[in-house]
Amino acid sequence: MKKIYTKPQSLKDAAFRFCPGCGHSILHKLIAELIDEFGIREKTIGIAPVGCAVFAYDYFNFDVIECAHGRPPAVATALKRVMPDRFVFSYQGDGDLASIGMAEIIHAANRGENLSVVFVNNANYGMTGGQMAPTTPKGMKTSTTPYGRRPEKEGYTMMVSEIIAQLQGAVFVSRTALDGIKGVKQTKRMIKKAFQYQLENRGFSFVEVLSPCPTDWGISPSEAFNYVKDSMEQVFKPGILKDLYDE
Repeated sequence: MKKIYTKPQSLKDAAFRFCPGCGHSILHKLIAELIDEFGIREKTIGIAPVGCAVFAYDYFNFDVIECAHGRPPAVATALKRVMPDRFVFSYQGDGDLASIGMAEIIHAANRGENLSVVFVNNANYGMTGGQMAPTTPKGMKTSTTPYGRRPEKEGYTMMVSEIIAQLQGAVFVSRTALDGIKGVKQTKRMIKKAFQYQLENRGFSFVEVLSPCPTDWGISPSEAFNYVKDSMEQVFKPGILKDLYDE
């Protein structure tokens, strides 16, 4: 019998405005499904910053706070400490989290705040024209590195998950990729674990998701998924980098 798709209750009845082939729409659906599965919609607060993530409040059917560029971990920390019974997660892009927000995420992780972070890495500033981000791989062309990123000029690629995993306050750090059906399923499993750990009061969880950005990469959606698999995953290796409660 053919399975009938039912829209998650945690998604509003609104059409996504993301570019064709963008990973954000997939991630929004996965997060909404998990919020429904855990039955926590009424106590969930999402935190989103400047960037493509700024549209989150248009799609999620629960409370979402928009905050200044790079500041979701600080806002999430305040909310969780004042209302520890709420489920609080931040949803951030690489231009936001790994650049202006790097100090915020490092210190939230180092403090071991009981939060869940979804880090969307498409290796560029997606909303503002595809400029180089801290996570842009060596040799990748962007609007500000037309000849490809050169370490001697623009510095090395920032390996955020590896940095977070070194901090004592982080209990779970993983990296997944939206590179096909298998990758989407694995991404949902990793986000589910990050959410579960917060609900169990275990501490700071971090899930990096390699995500396609065909518009700013200048390629088709199908080519973008292949680029994630064939190029990005060679730099950013998917897998669990840290799990203090693996059973």
